[in-house]
Amino acid sequence: MIRSMTAYASAEAVSAAGTLTCELRAVNHRYLELSPRLPEDMRVFESALRERIARGLSRGKVDVIVRRGESRGESLQVDGVLVSRLSELALEMEARFPRMRIEFTELLRFPGVLQHAEADQDAQQAALLEVLDRALQGLTATREREGAKLADILRERLDAIERIVADVRSWMPEIRAALRSRLDARLADLKQPADPGRVEQELVLQVTRSDVDEELDRLSTHITETRRVLGLKEPVGRRLDFLMQEFNREANTLGSKSVDARTTNAAVELKVLIEQMREQVQNIE
Repeated sequence: MIRSMTAYASAEAVSAAGTLTCELRAVNHRYLELSPRLPEDMRVFESALRERIARGLSRGKVDVIVRRGESRGESLQVDGVLVSRLSELALEMEARFPRMRIEFTELLRFPGVLQHAEADQDAQQAALLEVLDRALQGLTATREREGAKLADILRERLDAIERIVADVRSWMPEIRAALRSRLDARLADLKQPADPGRVEQELVLQVTRSDVDEELDRLSTHITETRRVLGLKEPVGRRLDFLMQEFNREANTLGSKSVDARTTNAAVELKVLIEQMREQVQNIE
């Protein structure tokens, strides 16, 4: 199933650990890159959080923001040792800078001074992973909705490429006949008769140089493969990246072999369509 890498989701849950809110913000990225921000006392669960996210996502740059509100009846503790040390430092600073005043409330804001009462770590981790799972479900649903739109765009471009390939195929007999006519016209201008064998060799050489049947066949193959990949249930972004490179290679070769304005224009149209697909593929997981 096609899934976009760009999405946002949030979830909230109330537990013994307090009210937990989890926000997920994802944008496109070549690999899976996680940037978690957790409450200080929950950082020990970062490894479990990363593992849980990696089970559901394979690509994207994901910001994970977990906030905790106070729960009713929750007790707080003050780190007395840390407060004493901060008080000593404050007195030293006041002796050196008499006009400086440090309020008690400012000391409480120092990281680690005000702590939540010791809570069961298993319960905390379970609460964190529960709210994370709910946020991941929302993120996945959004990615799938956006991915369905991207898949529709890609299929439209594939249909357009297929029409161009069919047009070029239909032009090739006429283009080969035109090559023969041009060669005959050049020979007619010569004062001496040309060797028929050499004429045929020259014609074969020109037709071979301008032959694009293999390129058209490969483009048709890539179209079929891309449609197949779009129907897979697994992440397909990297496969589509590779296919876009192959599409572009054939379009370039088609343009370099062109001996007719129509095929030149067709090669340009192909490159435009392929670039439009590539831009969409960059956002697919």
